[in-house]
Amino acid sequence: MESRKNLTRFTYETAAFEGWRLCVSRAGTTFTKYFSDKRYGSEKKALTAAEKVKTKLLKVVDQARRVNGKLSKSTIERVEQLLKDS
Repeated sequence: MESRKNLTRFTYETAAFEGWRLCVSRAGTTFTKYFSDKRYGSEKKALTAAEKVKTKLLKVVDQARRVNGKLSKSTIERVEQLLKDS
């Protein structure tokens, strides 16, 4: 499968990790989460999980209040909790 916006496929023959990386940068803050094929059962299931989290993350971040052009502390904490819970 090919990479998609904010999602990158990682497949290494010599490394233990195979899966998708979600990486979103907004207003000077970068959020990253890895979705392992092993944890989710397959490449397709990992991609589906990553896309669901990406949709939620973008909704929160794009509707967030900005303080001096940056995301507010509460928004950053909310997104980090979203990533942790997924």
